[in-house]
Amino acid sequence: MKLIIGNKNYSSWSLRGWLAAKQSGVAFEEITVPLYGDEWDEAKKGDDLAPSSGKVPILWDGETVVWDSLAIIDFLADKVGRDRFWPKDETARGMARSMVAEMHSSYLALRRQHPMNIRKRGEGHPVTDEARADIVRILTLWAEARARFGKGGPFLFGAFGAADIIYAPVVSRFITYAIPVPGFAVAYMQAVWEHEWLQAWIAAAEAEDWVIEKFEEPARA
Repeated sequence: MKLIIGNKNYSSWSLRGWLAAKQSGVAFEEITVPLYGDEWDEAKKGDDLAPSSGKVPILWDGETVVWDSLAIIDFLADKVGRDRFWPKDETARGMARSMVAEMHSSYLALRRQHPMNIRKRGEGHPVTDEARADIVRILTLWAEARARFGKGGPFLFGAFGAADIIYAPVVSRFITYAIPVPGFAVAYMQAVWEHEWLQAWIAAAEAEDWVIEKFEEPARA
């Protein structure tokens, strides 16, 4: 398999696709294309990114191509078995799928006002009412998942899975912008942040020398 991603410091959807590939256990080649630079403009025109209209992540498995992080999760779950990504319990799995779909389609205020920027720390960044509503909703879902289904481990549904993959960039945002969260969320975020795959991604993000100014401004506020 071959996974094409953007800058690790900024690209939240690339992080999700990359974590999904790691979770699958299938070996894959990783190709990083810096977003919004000269190489990006050229790469978008190439055959590798054409199916997604230049968006990342995009996964190639032989002649099969899958883009969009949620589609990548579903494709890989079909390939290696859904139990690697989703809770075995049907009720837990229903909630996990709903939480993943909601993250995939919602929380626009949080995303726009607090873009992922792993290298930055921005205490005092203003939180609008719209973004605060997103944060409260996310924390409410996290609390319910942990209380009902999290007894088997430190992650949302016990073991690390699709829900944690999808919400990992939210953990990063909460850390970058010093978003206050209750104790249970601190423990969950710590478990995600200290996961060996996240630590590898963070180290690579910190080593990048690409800077995208439009994603830097919110973290400076």
